[in-house]
Amino acid sequence: MKKLLISAIAGLSILATSAFAIDIIVVSHGQASDPFWNVAKNGVDAGARDSRVDVQYRSPATFDMVEMAKLIDAAVAQKPDGIVVTIPDADALGPSIRRAVQSGIPVVSMNSGSDVYEDLGVSAHVGQTEYEAGLGGGKRMKAAGVKNALCVNHEVGNVALDLRCAGFKKGLGAKVRILSVNGQDPTAVKNAVLARLRSGKVDGILALGPVSALPTLDALKTTGNVGKVQFASFDLAPETLEATANGEMSFLIDQQQFLQGYLPIVMLANKAKYQAIPSGLVMTGPGFVTPDNAREVISLSKKGLR
Repeated sequence: MKKLLISAIAGLSILATSAFAIDIIVVSHGQASDPFWNVAKNGVDAGARDSRVDVQYRSPATFDMVEMAKLIDAAVAQKPDGIVVTIPDADALGPSIRRAVQSGIPVVSMNSGSDVYEDLGVSAHVGQTEYEAGLGGGKRMKAAGVKNALCVNHEVGNVALDLRCAGFKKGLGAKVRILSVNGQDPTAVKNAVLARLRSGKVDGILALGPVSALPTLDALKTTGNVGKVQFASFDLAPETLEATANGEMSFLIDQQQFLQGYLPIVMLANKAKYQAIPSGLVMTGPGFVTPDNAREVISLSKKGLR
């Protein structure tokens, strides 16, 4: 009798855990090895644990829209219970995303794509509006007296980054040069910034992420311009938070990428379980981290949560 009771309990346990056998696939343009995307991936993993679903995180080896479209197509072919995508280039990824939607798979976009997700039939987007985030950064630089700025773009072809620079230029209301660099090569980024610093007067720099912010900070240190040139960046990393806390950077624009990874998983899990999901734009930013509050989030950033 005791053995029968144990078997029955075990059987009920198996039924309970398999009742919501849910598979979700995340296809991102960002690699989990990148400091920014590592935090987003941690959010994905936390969402999977909390929602008790299976999640696969996939991305091309580099910023490659052709390869990313193939990854989305492969995800659709697997017929998961939900797909999460980033949309850095709607022209390149649109056909694949539309096929996912037309196949009946619930799709949520995150991070990039706030301006195009509805046109592609995606039900919800988790992130920030990139133009407005850049606009806010430009206004802060303007208030600091910046007249001649650089916007360092580390992923040429990523529309979200183009929008950040456009918003920055509008908010600053002064001269902004777009500096296109290869974010996979920190030395090349540093050298490109060095060349600009040495060739003309630059009194403000906005980096669009940690992969370009850290080499830019090295360039400023090399030329003795730390504190002389207003310097800010999108997104958080332990190193940029420390630099901000020390006054080496003016501010950071925080879009809370942990939530960008976490919330879509929870949303799609609830869709699969209960046919309930939010729609529209779910804002995670922008927020601003300054020397006054940087210390408050450093410990969380080191844990991969901010």
